[in-house]
Amino acid sequence: MSCSSKALLFDNKVVVILVFLLCLIHSSESLRPLFACDPANGLTRTLRFCRVNVPIHVRVQDVIGRLTLQEKIRLLVNNAASVPRLGIGGYEWWSEALHGVSDVGPGAKFGGAFPGATSFPQVITTAASFNQSLWQEIGRVVSDEARAMYNGGVAGLTYWSPNVNILRDPRWGRGQETPGEDPVVAGKYAASYVRGLQGDGAGNRLKVAACCKHYTAYDLDNWNGVDRFHFNAKVTKQDLEDTYNVPFKSCVYEGKVASVMCSYNQVNGKPTCADEDLLKNTIRGQWRLNGYIVSDCDSVDVFFNQQHYTATPEEAAAASIKAGLDLDCGPFLAIFTEGAVKKGLLTENDINLALANTITVQMRLGMFDGNLGPYANLGPRDVCTPAHKHLALEAAHQGIVLLKNSGRSLPLSPRRHRTVAVIGPNSDVTETMIGNYAGKACAYTTPLQGISRYAKTIHQAGCAGVACKGNQGFGAAEAAARQADATVLVMGLDQSIEAEFRDRTTLLLPGYQQDLVTRVAQASRGPVILVLMSGGPIDVTFAKNDPRVAAIIWAGYPGQAGGAAIANIIFGAANPGGKLPMTWYPQEYLTKLPMTIMAMRASVNYPGRTYRFYKGPVVFPFGFGLSYTTFTHGLAKTPLAQLYVSSYNLNTVTTFNSSSSSIKVSHANCGTFPKMPLHVEVSNTGEFDGSHTVFVFAEPPKNGIKGLGVNKQLVAFEKVHVPAGAKQTVRVDIDACKHLGVVDEYGKRRIPMGEHKLHIGDLKHTVLVQPQL
Repeated sequence: MSCSSKALLFDNKVVVILVFLLCLIHSSESLRPLFACDPANGLTRTLRFCRVNVPIHVRVQDVIGRLTLQEKIRLLVNNAASVPRLGIGGYEWWSEALHGVSDVGPGAKFGGAFPGATSFPQVITTAASFNQSLWQEIGRVVSDEARAMYNGGVAGLTYWSPNVNILRDPRWGRGQETPGEDPVVAGKYAASYVRGLQGDGAGNRLKVAACCKHYTAYDLDNWNGVDRFHFNAKVTKQDLEDTYNVPFKSCVYEGKVASVMCSYNQVNGKPTCADEDLLKNTIRGQWRLNGYIVSDCDSVDVFFNQQHYTATPEEAAAASIKAGLDLDCGPFLAIFTEGAVKKGLLTENDINLALANTITVQMRLGMFDGNLGPYANLGPRDVCTPAHKHLALEAAHQGIVLLKNSGRSLPLSPRRHRTVAVIGPNSDVTETMIGNYAGKACAYTTPLQGISRYAKTIHQAGCAGVACKGNQGFGAAEAAARQADATVLVMGLDQSIEAEFRDRTTLLLPGYQQDLVTRVAQASRGPVILVLMSGGPIDVTFAKNDPRVAAIIWAGYPGQAGGAAIANIIFGAANPGGKLPMTWYPQEYLTKLPMTIMAMRASVNYPGRTYRFYKGPVVFPFGFGLSYTTFTHGLAKTPLAQLYVSSYNLNTVTTFNSSSSSIKVSHANCGTFPKMPLHVEVSNTGEFDGSHTVFVFAEPPKNGIKGLGVNKQLVAFEKVHVPAGAKQTVRVDIDACKHLGVVDEYGKRRIPMGEHKLHIGDLKHTVLVQPQL
């Protein structure tokens, strides 16, 4: 029965209207004109590329074979043109879904039936949960909402997310978008989020197409007169292999991502979007990408007009396509590719190969299948659902990190702390909580609103914005603290301080924020809790050492429900379990290294970067985070003390000195090695139920591999929930090839022979790795 015939059954006009609206919501997929292969179009429905029972690669070649050269060229850019004679609509490839469907790109618009979408915590905050199943579930929810918006005609199906670059330097304005400083964590995040977005991959189909960006060694936007459009990242083969490329390889290998985006910068003198070794040979050749490669927006134009990499624009167009670029975000290829063909710099077959990759992804998305598919019924009712909003709250709970809790000052008690002063420039913010690359949130709960659910509040901003250029509001803030049973200061950063194309020059709180914290702490009659919103680390040594600051919480950018999550943690309705995904350095660290030096390892007068290579003082270390309960570790079973590694060629066992050797991973019989199971028993010895992250770090033997320089490296992590007084056993299988390898100066992975030390919390286990001759 149709919607109109249903309505005729009712006499009550109100009921008629409600039924009509309900039918409209449930028929949202009809609001979008079909991209191609409309069953009602007698002209095209019989074409071979419209037959769903024909293999995709055959359908793709059929489409390409029907296109003229000019039509093909107009499909090489993000705002791909329509081909009316074949019934193919225009398509905008650029949409974003970093932590929720976003309207940053032109492919998605909010309004009408879709006023907003669930806005989850910024990635750096979600990464702090170290919960891989949470990362995947967020991706699944985001793709539900993306499909619903696509059906409603207001979004695309290709989302240029996630950002999996390494947070190498704490000043980077886009560090907030990343999973942090550790390549293993970034890789696991990439694979988990991509699997959530793209679906289970059954039948080589895609729910939406994700994109891992920005490949590679991209982590400088605009610092000290150097910007991303002109920066040449000088990177060793060693650092490229064991740091910068790790998340991208994981994204392709484990996540089966449908796209990779090349970056603006050059790597060792070549623009990444024109580097055949990086694109065609590595992403598509070695890693076997099943998808397309896209440029960051206007990257081809940038390497021609700003980096002057080629003499003519036609040469730039040819260089990018021949290197393996399939799609240009920007108009450059649409303008200059035909000229490149006419000059003999490109062949039409080069263009065909690029189009095969993009059209294949569209086919896998079902865009040539009419209105068929398992997601066709998703609509407005599937966006901002109660379950989605609850997941945003839970993600914030899991990502918030407790950094200090003197004398167990937290959690506060609603009975004893009936009046709370809520102070600071971030105390009543909304959009600040969702960071950058965000959309329109379903609704917000600010910190002030969240705390007001537990206690009477006295609110003072203290500063006019996070820049905090004056102290005019300090007196009122101090007065509020004197009247309250407890004081919560919500300080930190926002997008005016750290953002895309805005790197920081300092790690200190902006303006007079530190003075405000100190003065309010002196005035407060009750415990003082400092809450920090930021993407990057902040040097808050002053507060860490101030006995009047009882507790410090890092909330990151906690998403639309951030204020509720902060309040729930402060008052004990949720137990913090987040861990820092990046090192918090002191301000003095910046004096020792420019952002432009890409080296990870320490050297003379150079301190090195991240916990893996830096040995100096820190404010808070990578992986740090407190709880309201206490956990202990034990080994439920005695692990193996020795592992034997075999090679299919005994000549590949390379001796570095009389007491050490190594085997190239590429020459090892990895599939035949026994794994070493670690059975880690986690006991909750406190009074609160809580979640805990089990980290397993490996410290390789110091056996003479030149330039190794690694302190320790994370090889595995697992999140586990343990009720108070209970125990849970976590099993981690250590694989010599996967977990105990290191990278030599030539960029080759090797398994060092000798004693490897495994660190699990306070536990240490030594395993002797020996060649099986």
